[in-house]
Amino acid sequence: MSENTKSAVRQGYGAVAQAGLSSNQDGIKGIAKAFGYSEEELASIPAESNMGLSCGNPVAMASISEGETVVDLGSGGGLDVFLAAKKVGPSGKAIGIDMTGDMISLARKNAAKGGYTNVKFYLGEIEAMPLPDASVDCVISNCVLNLCPDKDEALKEIFRILKPGGRLAVSDIALKKALPEAVASEVRAGCIFVAIKRLRSLG
Repeated sequence: MSENTKSAVRQGYGAVAQAGLSSNQDGIKGIAKAFGYSEEELASIPAESNMGLSCGNPVAMASISEGETVVDLGSGGGLDVFLAAKKVGPSGKAIGIDMTGDMISLARKNAAKGGYTNVKFYLGEIEAMPLPDASVDCVISNCVLNLCPDKDEALKEIFRILKPGGRLAVSDIALKKALPEAVASEVRAGCIFVAIKRLRSLG
């Protein structure tokens, strides 16, 4: 199930990365605004970094400071990475991790278009991030942990890369109880089936 889910996610989000979605489309911009992004925030980043995939605005609640290192899990086209990059400033770093090659290519293209010098995007999985231990001040995630089949391993990896006293800001989907089988069978490859079923401590 794990590999099937990952394959479905890669295929689905790869197609989204190539679909040409952006804030230049009223519907896509409207989705982002409905989930907490301001007109000013959306205007300040490359339009193609917003593809209407958010379920909240984790940057707004992450208390990011200048000079920090921030990692965005499942960074897509770079929306939250670029917003975080503005907050950390030239002395900080904003890093995106995504397991979909097409998304990484799009994000890097957007970074070049926006002239960002303090961002990096890595191809990799949340359960095995290519980052050193205790190297990150803040981890953010926007509707991505729900797509990760092995959430325990993902949380361990987040804990590993965070500095002592580091922060995790998550906007996501959580199930209060298991879905009925009739519903689950219809969304087995979608984000709801693998949604977080309960919150766990990182300690």
